[in-house]
Amino acid sequence: MTTPAPAPAPLEDAHLATRRITRLSVGVAVVLIAMKAFALGASGSVSILATLADSVLDLAASLTTFFAVRWAAAPADENHRYGHGKGEALSALVQAGLVFASALFIAWEGVQRIFDPRPVTSGLWATGVMVAAIAITAWLVWMQTRALKKTGSLAVAGDRAHYAADLAANVVVLIGVISGAFLGAPGLDAAAGIVVAVWLFWGATGMLKAAADHLLDRAVPEADRVAITQAVLADPQVFGVHQLRTRMAGQVMMIQMHVDLDAHQTLDAAHAIVVAAENRVLALFPTADILIHADPRGHTRPQTDVPSVARPASKPQEPAVEAPKGPAPKGPWS
Repeated sequence: MTTPAPAPAPLEDAHLATRRITRLSVGVAVVLIAMKAFALGASGSVSILATLADSVLDLAASLTTFFAVRWAAAPADENHRYGHGKGEALSALVQAGLVFASALFIAWEGVQRIFDPRPVTSGLWATGVMVAAIAITAWLVWMQTRALKKTGSLAVAGDRAHYAADLAANVVVLIGVISGAFLGAPGLDAAAGIVVAVWLFWGATGMLKAAADHLLDRAVPEADRVAITQAVLADPQVFGVHQLRTRMAGQVMMIQMHVDLDAHQTLDAAHAIVVAAENRVLALFPTADILIHADPRGHTRPQTDVPSVARPASKPQEPAVEAPKGPAPKGPWS
């Protein structure tokens, strides 16, 4: 009887999911480029030209994400002791820049075609291609949403935001093609291209903000910080938490804090309490990298820049829970 292979660690499982979804996004981008190039040659539609240009940049963005998530998943080394997780944020910055460039190009073409409108030909072919493109893009966004719920990858989030914008843009393009080919209003086709440009510019702004927050070590959301504090204070032997610092490094949440413990207990007992607190936090955030410093109660250096959380004095003390023995939990960069 064979022994089943051990389940992958949460971080390894997340990296595997990001690698799979980035391969899929590259494949979809190639298919969409081929389809839209055919539709452009048949119809001459400016809105299809706009969405084709965007798909070319989609491929560049997807390739950037493809390589970025693999580099970000590389383990820590001598020169990158916190790992390479911020490579995902760099990927999102590149994607935002590509989307900005795409938006400017599309807007320029749309304005030119408004003053020099051209008829849309082969409307049936163009319409069929755009309907197929909408279906394929919607399927990819759905797959990326599933991967994002599992991994929280910033690079995948940027790629998904890009394709979600494309999905709405393709609907606008479809309206423009139908207007130009069947309603005799080529100006609407050009206007549709401009609407696509504005939509892409708005999406790129959001991507840029998310990447900047990541690179500038913005703290995790308040709800997560509260959950971390409550998990640590679940042990009545921990009297307070202060100097809590959090940030994201790719898919890893980096957590640092000081805790107040009884000044008269042994180092071994203090260590066991800290290990138990780390395990409770890891139960909430399995990919977290946690560093807890124990301070003797009553000897903590006052801090004015970082808020502290102390156990309410009125709360009755529960019997001390014996902390588990054994080695401290290892974070992904240990």
